[in-house]
This record gives sequence, structure tokens and C-alpha cells, in this order.
Amino acid sequence: MNPTEDNHYLKGRKLAATQLSRYEAFCQTMPPMIREGKLTRMVGMTLEAVGCNVSIGGRCHIKSAGSELVEAEVVGFSGEKIFLMPVGPVDGLKPGASVYAAKGVRKVPAGEELLGRVLNGKGEVIDGKPPLKTEETSSLVGVSINPLHRQPIDQPLDVGIRTINALLTIGIGQRMGLFAGSGVGKSVLLGMMTKYTTADIIVVGLIGERGREVKEFIETILGEEGMKRSVVVASPADDPPLLRIHGAMMATAIAEHFRDKGKKVLLLMDSLTRFAQAQREIALAVGEPPATKGYPPSVFAKLPQLVERAGNGMNGKGSITAFYTVLTEGDDVQDPVADAARAILDGHIVLSRRLAEEGIYPAIDIEASISRVMPNIVDAESLALAQKFKQVYSAYEQSKDLISVGAYAIGSDPEIDFAIDKRYAFREYLKQGLETKVQLAPARAELIEVLKPEDKQLPSVT
Repeated sequence: MNPTEDNHYLKGRKLAATQLSRYEAFCQTMPPMIREGKLTRMVGMTLEAVGCNVSIGGRCHIKSAGSELVEAEVVGFSGEKIFLMPVGPVDGLKPGASVYAAKGVRKVPAGEELLGRVLNGKGEVIDGKPPLKTEETSSLVGVSINPLHRQPIDQPLDVGIRTINALLTIGIGQRMGLFAGSGVGKSVLLGMMTKYTTADIIVVGLIGERGREVKEFIETILGEEGMKRSVVVASPADDPPLLRIHGAMMATAIAEHFRDKGKKVLLLMDSLTRFAQAQREIALAVGEPPATKGYPPSVFAKLPQLVERAGNGMNGKGSITAFYTVLTEGDDVQDPVADAARAILDGHIVLSRRLAEEGIYPAIDIEASISRVMPNIVDAESLALAQKFKQVYSAYEQSKDLISVGAYAIGSDPEIDFAIDKRYAFREYLKQGLETKVQLAPARAELIEVLKPEDKQLPSVT
């Protein structure tokens, strides 16, 4: 290369470098490229889109006719199509609407600032108070704990309910089901627990219930005192199914945050059935075939994923004692969700419509209820007392028809004779007023008094 050509070459390189630096500066001011998909189909609450490479659980924004963004989550895919479920109203969407992948994952607000507040399924406060200011967040999905690293359940939790404390003792970190039909007092029972329990923090998830019941539960059942150490997550029945699922997961995530801070948390989920029904709506909408009484298999996979997040934390950390209400529609305890819940929970409390109609509240059916960890957390005498109460109570219930028609002769069976003498005392023992708190020790003392023989003698309870 001669000197003249070399000079031209250097000038060309310098000019090119100047132009490139100018373009580079211009490119840095441009917004980043966003991959845009298109909305192709909408059936019911299910949206179909193409052109977006988003994974399951990923978030998308869909541009509506009014230039507003509708948030949705990926719940399935088929070939190039992805299936989306919205988390809010879908008014204004039209064919060909732009679909954008949203950055980041959904986070849950956490921290002491949540106490006394009411949130919706999106994590937004809905109580009309000042905006929530918290720098802490938790994952909506949560982190699985190795079962071998969990603390064992070896201490009782006082819930302030006589029948539960003495006959169905709950352990710290236990997960219980509360099985009930409509109108038998499950919400009232949950409210009594929130006021009387010795837990440090209470997290309430109101999932899929009537909107009227949300305010009623907060103002009438929880009250001002109950709200001081409570966090309420409310996702009523008119919320989209995905938002109801998020509400249940959010309540659990908030409880996990406080557990990891070393707190004893009481998690009340009302109801597990509505969570299952929301998952059923989503699964059927994306084409999953129904299996058991209209419930697709994914429902029974989601239930343990939610429930297993509760329980004791690792050594040195706190606990989540959880109560999940299960709606037994038509008082059918063989409902698929109820049957699945019994298998994955550490016991169940059944509320009886018959007892409620007789004016016995809380209407706990002692014969049908059980706490699986009670033998591990109470002494032998307390366990024997509870078993004796159940035996005598069951003896009377089984012979009730014979007794009522006069077909039973006094003296035929000493145990039934004893049950007849104690039937009124037993009924009074099962009753408890809304403003009455009965702790563990008094509940046991009253149980001893109730089981004392009168005229009829029975073998010792021990």
C-alpha cells in the first residue's frame, strides 16, 4: 500500500469511527426492543396469543382498545400458541391486540407494616387507609422446605376454644381442616380463634367468598382487637379465578415471611374448596380433561403444593399453624376436595348441622373430628380423658333412638347409664359463648369435672 492509499485508508477509518460513535450514542437513547405478540382468540376467560416466547407462570400485558394494559399470566401452551388467564377485567380487548411480555416475577409485600391491613389478590391495600409503605417482599410461590429439616410438632397451641383445646388439641405447626356446610358457624369459629389464640401473628385468607362476608368478617368477627395483629387477604367470588388462586398463595407467602422471622403464625384460609374450584375453572378452560366429579388432575396436584407450605420452619425459626375450611356442599363429606384434604392435612374438625340446629355452638362433631398429632403433644392422662369423653358421648349418641322411645332399660349397660346422666353436662361442655375464652388448663380442668362419676360408677379414665 503506497503512502497516498494509506492516508485515504486512515481517513476512512476515522470517519467511520466518528459515524459509529454518533449512531451508538443515538441507539443508547432509544427504548429497548420489545417482542410483540398478537391476541388471536378469547373463549370465556381464556386468552390465546402467538408471537410471545413466555414461560409458564410468566406475566404479559395486553393492550386494550382504550390503550390500557390488561395483565395476564401464562397458564399453558400448545405449539406456538400460549394460553393466558387475566388477573383483572378484560373489557376493551379485541382481535389482534398487542401482547407484551412483562419483566420480573410477581412479588408479595411483606413486613410489620402489613399488620391491621386488608389486601386484595394483587397485593394492593383496599381498606381505604394510607398507601402501604414496605420495602420487604416475598415470593408468591414460596420456597420448599426439606421435610427432614422441619422442627417436629411437639408443643400445643392454645386457640381459646374449650372443645378444641381439651378434646382435639392442636400442635404448633399443625395443619387442620375445618369441614362444614353453609351456615353452621365456621366463620364465627375462625373469628373466635383470631381473638383468643396465643399465636403472635394471624393471617386470614378470604378466598372466593361473598363480598359482603369480607367486611362482615373484618368488622364484626375480627373486630378492632383482632385486626391489630392480623393481615387479611381478600379475593371475593367475583374476582377472576387466577386472582383467587393468587390470594391464597399470597396469604401463605405473608405467613411464610413472618414464620421466617421467628414468629408463631396462625393461618386461617377460608376456603380451600374455593381455591380448588378456581384451579378447576382454569384447568378446564385450557382443555384439561375432568377426572373426579368434574375436577381435573391438576386440582389435586395444586392442593398439597399450597398446604405443604404451612407448618414448622427449620430449626431456630417460627411456625405456621394453619386451618383450612372445606365446604361440604349438601353436608357431603365424601366430596372430592374434602376427601383429598383429609389425606394431606394433620386432622380435621367437622361442624355438624344437627348440633347447630340444636343451638350448640361451636357445632363441633366430636365423633367425626380428630387431631392426628394430639397423642404427641399432650400427656397420657389428658389423652385418656379426651378418649373417655368421646367414648361416653358416642355411647349415648348410638343409643339415643332407643332411649328416646323408651326401649332402653336403665341398668342394662353401666356406660350408657353414665352417658344418660351426663348428657346435659356434655352438651354444656361443648357450648361456648362468642365472648368467652377458655385456655388449655381450664379446659382440661372442666373436662375432669364433667367426667366425674355421680351415682353410676365407671372404671377409672386412666
